[in-house]
Amino acid sequence: MKLPKPVKRGSSYRVKIMIDGKTYSATRDTAKECEQWAAQKVLEAKANKLEEDMGAKPPYPFKTLFYKYYEEHGKKLRGSKYVKEQIAPFDEKFGALVDMSIHDITSKHLTAWRNNRAKQVGANTLLREMALYSSVFSYAVKELFLLESNPWVNVKKPTKPKARNRRIRDGEIDLILEGLGYQQGQVPTLPEHYVAWAFLFALETAMRRGEILGIKVSEIYDRHVHLPKTKNGDARNVPLTKKALALLDLIKHDKDKLIPQSENAFRLMWERRKAKVGLEDIHFHDTRHEAITRFVNNQKLPVEILAKVTGHKNIKVLVNTYYNPDVEDIADMLDA
Repeated sequence: MKLPKPVKRGSSYRVKIMIDGKTYSATRDTAKECEQWAAQKVLEAKANKLEEDMGAKPPYPFKTLFYKYYEEHGKKLRGSKYVKEQIAPFDEKFGALVDMSIHDITSKHLTAWRNNRAKQVGANTLLREMALYSSVFSYAVKELFLLESNPWVNVKKPTKPKARNRRIRDGEIDLILEGLGYQQGQVPTLPEHYVAWAFLFALETAMRRGEILGIKVSEIYDRHVHLPKTKNGDARNVPLTKKALALLDLIKHDKDKLIPQSENAFRLMWERRKAKVGLEDIHFHDTRHEAITRFVNNQKLPVEILAKVTGHKNIKVLVNTYYNPDVEDIADMLDA
């Protein structure tokens, strides 16, 4: 059966397909997504017919399963953006496994994939990917009833790396600002200025990069910023210090989005400029570690109040992962 070509409608695409006298249609962001949806519909129709006629299990490509997972479940998740980001590199990432039927994929295949992938990415990235694709196969087991068991269950996970405890020193802050062509107290006007501003704001609030980039001017109040959606799924109010309020006063544009930049453009600017000044080993997320440690050392915030500021539900993670005092800091506390 020849698949119909998607038709562009404004900023999206629409495709129609007829199966056994019934018309089905879908609207997607790209023509490729429309084509994949149509192919999936045809495959499901053939599969159902074959199963009815012969009781056999027809081939069901891994890629088709992943698209179905995203369309029916993944796009509803809090981490839907991450799931969608995996669509484009899927073919390159999985190679021959892409078109292999999920009925034929075994733990041995996936272990070989894990070993190869471990040479390309770090342990944290691999752990996150394995968790996602295991969820895809679990979906095939528990919701689609296509499989009896999940082959990922028997694939050993890589050892989780030790949590980072990188502090950011005053001299390094100056270097990063210099690399971004920004001076403290300056009104941001260029894209690199907003990256520098966000860096300073993160050090003052312990907010994540995505949270800062998502701030709307309408969500800023006299002494706090309201975050309607955060990583743990709950809303959070972030209190603002005098320094944080002074930073907010520097934003002079009239747009609702506080940082007028996409996440990808922001990330690329950050990576290039910090490398330019020789600070490749600093991650933007290290600002969260630094800010939390300062809250305890300087403001003497008790852990239960600190958790309200940072949004941590697990106090153990907050204390063991994000609070990173130097031994000298602890010595000073003991003397005090």
